[in-house]
Formats: sequence, structure tokens, C-alpha cells
Amino acid sequence: MENTEKTQQFIEVCGLYFEGIGLTRIAGRIIGWLLICEPPHQQQSELVEALGASKSSVSVALKDLTMLYLVERVSFPGDRRTYYRTAKDMWSRSFRARMHQLTELRLLSERGLEALQDATPERRKRLSFMRDMNGFMETEFPRMLDAWDKIKKDKGYDDL
Repeated sequence: MENTEKTQQFIEVCGLYFEGIGLTRIAGRIIGWLLICEPPHQQQSELVEALGASKSSVSVALKDLTMLYLVERVSFPGDRRTYYRTAKDMWSRSFRARMHQLTELRLLSERGLEALQDATPERRKRLSFMRDMNGFMETEFPRMLDAWDKIKKDKGYDDL
């Protein structure tokens, strides 16, 4: 697949986006490439070439992305090589994996409210907001993901 200026820009924007949420830029660039490459699975050497990155940085990023369930290793019968592709349902899995953060934030706000139990309602308001919002998201987010699972199936995205 040719790597045009527009695809290079897309890959770089992905790198910046994922760097902004805590991954390395090369990890984001790998995700960007794997979202648009043909075939959808690539060997490490193909990623190195397509991205113009070092073998070691791609190797480390692939290990991290695999551990985060964003990328998965695949192999094919009769082919001893290892390939990488975006993990099946990586977006839903990623959101579900981070849902514990909602609970942690709610619990943190409850701890703060306990520490400020004798404070004025105005002083406690920001923590109450934090607690209520994260409690709401704890309840509603799983429902949204379940609804998305139905839409995904109806649209034929089950293989992604």
C-alpha cells in the first residue's frame, strides 16, 4: 500500500493524539498505520519501513500496545512469521478497561466529602459534582457500551 502525504498526515495526527493520552508517539503512529494499511496485518519489519522508525522503538511500542489490548499478534497456517493488527473491538475493550477509573474517581470524591463533612455545602459542591458525575457514568457507560454492541452486530462490525 502506498504511503501518501495524506496517509502520512493521518498517521502523524494519530501519533500526536495517542501521545496526548499517555502512549508514546510511535505507538500512536502504529495504531494509525494499522487502521489504514492493506493488508490489515503487518510484520514488524513492514511497520518499521512504513513508519520510518527504528526497529527497537517499534518493538517496544508493539509490546506496550499488545499489553494494552490495542494491538494483537496474529499468525497464519503455514506461515511462521508474526503479524500485528488492531485488536478486535479495540475501542470498546479500551473503554471497558478504563471504566474502573470512574469508580476510583467516585471513591476519591467520597473520601474528600468525608474529609469535609463539617464544611459548608458550597465548599463541598465541587466534590459532590465529581461524585455525582462519576456515579452517573458508572451506571450509564456500561449501558451505552451494551447498546453499541447491538449496533455493532447489526452493522456487521463483529469481525473488527
